Amino acid sequence: MNARRYLAELLGMFTFMMIGYMSIPAFQHSAPPASNLLVVPFAFGLGLLAAIFAFGAISGGHFNPAVTIAMILDRRTPPLEGVFYIVAQIIGAIAAAVVVMLTVSQQAVADGITKPGTGISDVSAVVIEAIFTAIFVTVILIVSKRNGTMAVLAIPFSLIAVHFAIATVTGSSVNPARSIGSAVVGGDLTGLWIYLVAPTVGGIIGWGIWRAVDGGAEEPAPAV
Repeated sequence: MNARRYLAELLGMFTFMMIGYMSIPAFQHSAPPASNLLVVPFAFGLGLLAAIFAFGAISGGHFNPAVTIAMILDRRTPPLEGVFYIVAQIIGAIAAAVVVMLTVSQQAVADGITKPGTGISDVSAVVIEAIFTAIFVTVILIVSKRNGTMAVLAIPFSLIAVHFAIATVTGSSVNPARSIGSAVVGGDLTGLWIYLVAPTVGGIIGWGIWRAVDGGAEEPAPAV
């Protein structure tokens, strides 16, 4: 058991979520009011960037149970280690939400709970979240294997793109721990199942895409 890795994953997730969660009251308290479609996506994306820079070299920088599941399937992470990673991620997210609750308010946390947008059914939210998680995880699996030097930028900016695409449609979770933190501390578990099921399925699909298009071959495809 490598406690340093689990601690790094926990602290990285805490850093990631503190920046992301705090962006909700940040745009609400701005004058004039800022657009949450600008503030929140960049906060979560750049929060992930900060976490990767700070702790990614120690833990590998999963910071997402869906990513960890894909890494287990791809045999990059042992199953037992993956379980500890997921536990650390959830603890880190809940801890960040608790800090926001204590320093701002529980309502500030509740306002960040992921939920389907107006007119979006639960089933539609599941499909959308699964697809975009699959896209995100595919990017992570490929870039971390084929171009590690670019991963530190490609992954956070891909998350920003995902947030821009679906933030007002599903709340843009693509990360079960992110949704658990805000739902548990914010006091509303009503739609949490969507953000547990969809990203998990999306992570598995993303791994399947990676295996299908790359096959885990040792040599990268030649440049066109």
